[in-house]
Amino acid sequence: MKKTVFLGALTVAGLAAGAAAAGTLDDVKARGKLNCGVTTGLVGFAAPDANGEWNGFDVAVCRAVAAAVLGDPKAVEFVPTTGKTRFTALASGEVDMLARNTTWTFSRDVDLKFTFVGVNYYDGQGFMVSKDLGVGSAKELDGSTVCIQTGTTTELNLADFFRSNNISYEPVPIETNAEAQQQYLAGACDVYTTDASGLAATRATFENPGDHVVLPEIISKEPLGPLVRHGDDEWGDVVRWTLNALVAAEELGITSANIGDMSASAGPNPEINRLLGTEGNLGEMLGLSADWAKNAVMAGGNYGEVFEKNIGEATPIGLSRGLNAQWTDGGLIYAPPFR
Repeated sequence: MKKTVFLGALTVAGLAAGAAAAGTLDDVKARGKLNCGVTTGLVGFAAPDANGEWNGFDVAVCRAVAAAVLGDPKAVEFVPTTGKTRFTALASGEVDMLARNTTWTFSRDVDLKFTFVGVNYYDGQGFMVSKDLGVGSAKELDGSTVCIQTGTTTELNLADFFRSNNISYEPVPIETNAEAQQQYLAGACDVYTTDASGLAATRATFENPGDHVVLPEIISKEPLGPLVRHGDDEWGDVVRWTLNALVAAEELGITSANIGDMSASAGPNPEINRLLGTEGNLGEMLGLSADWAKNAVMAGGNYGEVFEKNIGEATPIGLSRGLNAQWTDGGLIYAPPFR
């Protein structure tokens, strides 16, 4: 088993080394479309609607990058990936970037040769059970069956948590969130564990969400963010600063409602001027047009607007900002200066 995992890591790293030399920014411009790897379907984060149009918090990052590079937020081919297939898809060049619930870890950076360009959601792993189970703590799950997505950090965290608390469990391996939902509701497992945001998103789709509870324990740090291949710094800069533009726009009070007026001409705030391209040459430095950041924000709003629209407290997902508030509001969301 260890040998298989090791060889798999070598394969992914080798694919990444080969694909990175291509120059992704030029490829995307020539193709006229961004190939963005997303999850197979997680309501609020990335899922197609009844018309097949992808929406969600992670989808908004893909659309912002497409708008920054191509001036068109719809110029995106969304490629569904599972926990097992996502890294091969990125390493091989099938996708230009991944924007799905993927945790930034040492081994994925150093060993698999991927660059996480930032964090768009600070998460942690939790547990969901049926109320009928009568459990109030994850430490009461001794002997339970647990639905767990394979090839994820949650699989490893789960083993560590049960081992450290000297309790046992039986894993029920699944590959996608849709499969986990089906198995959990069918009673194939007592517990579903994944990122707490994913549990909230999954529970929101249940016919009776109130019949299920997310237990209080958060057993890990899961900084989720977009990633690209190592060795293509020009492309990494584009994705990184597009995400930063959405974050900075919220901090600077730039919204989808006022960005038209604020970008019409230079105003009194130099950083806003530089961000929106009415002053300086930040776009040229990235190999993009002067209005790249304006286009990114106009694609779906600033970071706060994207959060509230897709997963915020007024949505069925119902997540509060918490750690994902701006640093000025006590959170961890922070963009380096645009200068």
